[in-house]
Amino acid sequence: MRNILFLSFYFFAALVRSQYNTEFLNYENTGRSISINADFDAGSNGIQNGLMTKFLLGGHIDTKTKDAALNKMHGYNQLGINLNYDVSMFIGKNPKYDFLIGFKNQEIFNATYTKDFYQLLMYGNKPFLGKTANFTGTSINALRFQELKFGVIMHQVDSTAKIGISVSFLKGEQLFYIKANKNSSLYTNADGTELDFSTNFNMALSDTFHKKNLLSFNGIGASADIFFETPYKSKIGRQSVLTVNANNIGFIHWSEKSVQYSCDSVIKFDGYHINNILDLKDSTLQKVNTDSVIRKATNARQEAFNTNIPTNLIIINKIYFSRVFAFNTGFRYIFHSNYKPYVFIEPEYKLVNKFTVSVHVGYGGYARLNTGLALTYSDKNWFFKLGSNSLQGYILPKQAYGQGVYFSIAKKFK
Repeated sequence: MRNILFLSFYFFAALVRSQYNTEFLNYENTGRSISINADFDAGSNGIQNGLMTKFLLGGHIDTKTKDAALNKMHGYNQLGINLNYDVSMFIGKNPKYDFLIGFKNQEIFNATYTKDFYQLLMYGNKPFLGKTANFTGTSINALRFQELKFGVIMHQVDSTAKIGISVSFLKGEQLFYIKANKNSSLYTNADGTELDFSTNFNMALSDTFHKKNLLSFNGIGASADIFFETPYKSKIGRQSVLTVNANNIGFIHWSEKSVQYSCDSVIKFDGYHINNILDLKDSTLQKVNTDSVIRKATNARQEAFNTNIPTNLIIINKIYFSRVFAFNTGFRYIFHSNYKPYVFIEPEYKLVNKFTVSVHVGYGGYARLNTGLALTYSDKNWFFKLGSNSLQGYILPKQAYGQGVYFSIAKKFK
């Protein structure tokens, strides 16, 4: 179990990873352009940022750090990571619409875990001597895929509104999914001489024989994005704009070489003294053939299957109070994930004609409370944006939850 979680985190380790995982939102600022965008977002309600950074980038995890997370942990906890980067281009000559072409890489990780699972992962089974560690409801879903996108945005609908739609061809690179069902647990008797592992789980893996890299082709799928934006008159402010964007509406069909496992049985080890399964030194126990145990205990089968990809919904209402000040309120949700409904506010202020600064405060998602800051530069030739919706994790890594950064750079076309 420890290796499974560590390998899942390693799956996302990378360098710097546009906001809300959508190309259409920046169109208001960029118009026809070519852009490079990146978005990294990680959060948990049970693991502080300092510990999460150790998972992502590696490094020694001391007892004090492990204890700090354990003392704040709930019975059930969530963790999520989203990493997206893309190259996109809006092109066209017609005054009423432009075309979108883009290539994107997406990496999505969701985990729900019990406090007992965390304790076993970090301390072994010694805290559970004479007790049963509960894993029911623990799940890990790690997904990586690439997409080639084609779309169109009509920017003079009813003279002022915008409607965008795109379709993407998806290449599935890697999938790892496991869920512990009812009555999944590990019992250790009081003197550590007996382990009873109640296994009731489902697991799915993409093709295990192919190497996992950007060129791996282990699945194929399709997705769609829908975008709508319209200005309207309101009693507050000078003008308001409502934006609705849903993206990643789709699925991936994994190849017939993918593997699914299911198991509902009890595996018992006795005759050994085991008070820490993370430090097995008994030479006899080390000879246990784990592959043989897996084959006997699980129903393993190679077959093709489909998975839905997490669908992102973002709704933003922007109120302009003056030429230099606007106030955003918004809502975000990610379907087919453990992401909680997220509400936020973003006041923004133009410092000078070309620079805008905005402050972000939100609640929900993976880490619950989030605070952030963004700086935007825009002139007739270039657009830059750099920001974070989760700065608290960098400022107070030992106390705060969540981290993230997003970045966009676009060269505008005349």
